[in-house]
Amino acid sequence: MSAISQKPGTTVDDAAQLRAIVGEESLVVQKKVLDRLDKFCRDFIALSPFLVLATADREGGVDASPRGDGPGFVEVLDERTLLIPDRRGNNRVDSFRNVLSSPGVGLVFFVPGITETLRVNGRARMTTDAVLLEPMAMQEKAPKLGLIVEVDEAYFHCGKALLRSKLWAQEAQVERSSFPTLGRIVAEQTRAVDAAEADANLEEAYRSRLY
Repeated sequence: MSAISQKPGTTVDDAAQLRAIVGEESLVVQKKVLDRLDKFCRDFIALSPFLVLATADREGGVDASPRGDGPGFVEVLDERTLLIPDRRGNNRVDSFRNVLSSPGVGLVFFVPGITETLRVNGRARMTTDAVLLEPMAMQEKAPKLGLIVEVDEAYFHCGKALLRSKLWAQEAQVERSSFPTLGRIVAEQTRAVDAAEADANLEEAYRSRLY
């Protein structure tokens, strides 16, 4: 049970109530939503080294997963189709398991230094097609899996969130030493590994097992 009790009359229960609070969207906001990837969308994706992939299973369990590589690592197969390579990770495959039961996905593309983002919503399926995946090889290692996304919606999102957060501002960058290492965190959370050993393994993975 939540530690915060909900006061009567403070919940939002339907779309009409929501609209009454936030107001109506403008005509421009409505019309900017495309059903394909136009030139601007394709050019932005070609510059993007990072995205967040949102998925959900049939029961409503959700996941948001970071994906990153060199700029343009996501391939635009055509104006309505994207291919996202799957690189080495922790083998949890949360996103892929969700797609098996519920293909709807949401993507947010980021470009360092640009405050606006690109949002793409669509339906996804997995592929092992070597013809598609082998050209995406890095360090002579082709991805074993790829995620094909059929685009339903694509639109640019204004930069207010990134401006408020100062995400790209140099003065806002956090000193790495101000936060515990992942090895220490995992060691304390799991009690299953030594912190120094975990950090050493992680550093080795970063150095030699990115692909």
